[in-house]
Amino acid sequence: MNFKMDPAKRAQWLRRLLIGISILAVLWVAGCVVIYKQMCKPPEQFGHFMTRLPGPVAFLAFPFETMWMRARGGALHVGDHAPDFSLMKLDHSGQVQLSALNQTQPVVLVFGSYT
Repeated sequence: MNFKMDPAKRAQWLRRLLIGISILAVLWVAGCVVIYKQMCKPPEQFGHFMTRLPGPVAFLAFPFETMWMRARGGALHVGDHAPDFSLMKLDHSGQVQLSALNQTQPVVLVFGSYT
């Protein structure tokens, strides 16, 4: 068998290969951008977006964990004030807002599980 290829056909084959690889690279970068922009949205919207992706595509084809850590890393640094938020009381009798509590007394936020 002769595996030698005509130089013109070889150049055409290489050109097609480079075009195919370039198209795949552009689609991959575009996919990364779309997924990252969705990760920056509220969790409900991101969850809705993820339900529309087929199977584990986002986890296998894209650097999901790296993008997630960057998108959800936040911008707070040591010494920054906590952002204002409100939460429903356990008995559903009303809401508690951080800024309202912080006006009258210092507030300590403890995150953890006591189970």
